[in-house]
Amino acid sequence: MINSYAGSDDAEVAIVGARVGAHVVRAMYGQQLNRIDKGAGDFATAADVEAEKAILGIIRAARPDDAVLGEEGGQQGATGAGRQWLVDPLCGTLNYAVGNMLVAVNVALRDGAAAVADPFSGEVFFTDGESAWVRQDGADDAVLTPSSGTRLVDVNLDPPFPNAPGFRAVNLLAHSEFVERFRPRVVSTTLALAWVAAGKRAAYVTDGGDLSRSVHFAAGIAVCRAAGCVVTGIDGGPIGESGRGLVVAADNETHGLLVSMMRSRR
Repeated sequence: MINSYAGSDDAEVAIVGARVGAHVVRAMYGQQLNRIDKGAGDFATAADVEAEKAILGIIRAARPDDAVLGEEGGQQGATGAGRQWLVDPLCGTLNYAVGNMLVAVNVALRDGAAAVADPFSGEVFFTDGESAWVRQDGADDAVLTPSSGTRLVDVNLDPPFPNAPGFRAVNLLAHSEFVERFRPRVVSTTLALAWVAAGKRAAYVTDGGDLSRSVHFAAGIAVCRAAGCVVTGIDGGPIGESGRGLVVAADNETHGLLVSMMRSRR
């Protein structure tokens, strides 16, 4: 294991990391897992912790000099490292804990390669930083092609809501033009971001601050950008240190409509 992935490119490291994490998540599914309280209503399970350990094992073997920021383990590695991996071993922990399979495993090299694995479909959505594909066992890699054809928009309704009352995601769902043009979905995992890149969703919307360097969102954002999606904050501006939330859309028209609705509050 120590040298197995040392010669791999960053995209392959991200893919293998996401896959081993997904294997752990799948293997532990359905077990009675104690909840590890993280405060403010958030929690982890043993599956989160074990999946992160497995992912870190891959990264350390392949890129021993890189730093890692993990959802469960926090910052690890040299503080001055020029490269950092962002790891969310189980996005959708509450779904998972109650027996819902809508979860994702996210592994991203900051400003580089990334992978999002669906533990139960076997799909891995990934990017080398320039193009984006989906891989499934037994099939060739397929280029990700965003499309707004489904008219399905995933909206994250989980707190906190830092931009309220100016923006409330629930108000978007009741907007007359949204009701006319789209149909809402609430998956409660960033797997929905990868679905926008794959054409399974027309868009994804969430409140928040700067999500560009979040372990939850970094991999999905990277995949969506490489696939050609429109990625901005809820105000239509770039995400980053001054960013507010996230709007990811399959095309400019869908993005423009959603941002317009959020601004009009009708």
